[in-house]
Amino acid sequence: MKKEKIYPDSGVELSPFILKNYDKVMNIGSFGLYKGFIHKAIRQMEIQPDDAILDMGCGTGRNAELMLDYLSEKGSVTGIDLSEIMGVQFNERFKNDKRATFIQSRIDQEFDLNKKFDKVFISFVIHGFPHEIRQTVIRNARNHLKPDGAFIILDFGEFKLDEIPAFHRFIFKTIECKYAFDYVERDWKEILKTFGFSDFKEEHYFKKYVRLLKAKIPRPEGRGN
Repeated sequence: MKKEKIYPDSGVELSPFILKNYDKVMNIGSFGLYKGFIHKAIRQMEIQPDDAILDMGCGTGRNAELMLDYLSEKGSVTGIDLSEIMGVQFNERFKNDKRATFIQSRIDQEFDLNKKFDKVFISFVIHGFPHEIRQTVIRNARNHLKPDGAFIILDFGEFKLDEIPAFHRFIFKTIECKYAFDYVERDWKEILKTFGFSDFKEEHYFKKYVRLLKAKIPRPEGRGN
């Protein structure tokens, strides 16, 4: 029996077939562009050797594997994802690397890992939730960051759908869920400011339709660098 979606209009809840073949689907769907793009985006995260990173909606661990290239033996990546199928692939990928850990859990409900991280990363997931749920995701990220930690969102950039070329608008509306339509038109810096984030940095890709947005938690007053 087909499993009912939690969010019927979302594109982040995937079928078992896509879950099992996610990396291949991404390669085909991006016409081979995803590999080079994601390498560049991970490099621009500015990962430090001893960072502890939380990868929310980690999938098969493809992004986490790239992050580990920048980490020392003291660094780590904790992947969290709802899918048991993704978890099997994640654990198989890192069976010989103790720096990577998988936790099966929803990120759209409040959770507590009893650990703080230097960076929280989320890639092409948050746009697929209703806006009130996105705020829970942001709150989870905020609650798991160390002072001066960074929340890094790799997702669509900000643009007005009715102002982009007709062909691009058609493609976007054809392949994306309706939640993405409002995501791209919101001011995400202002939204993140309401959660206490500041010191924003951006990197853009694909004619600014995709963005890496980095936001930091301010270091408490009186603490040194």
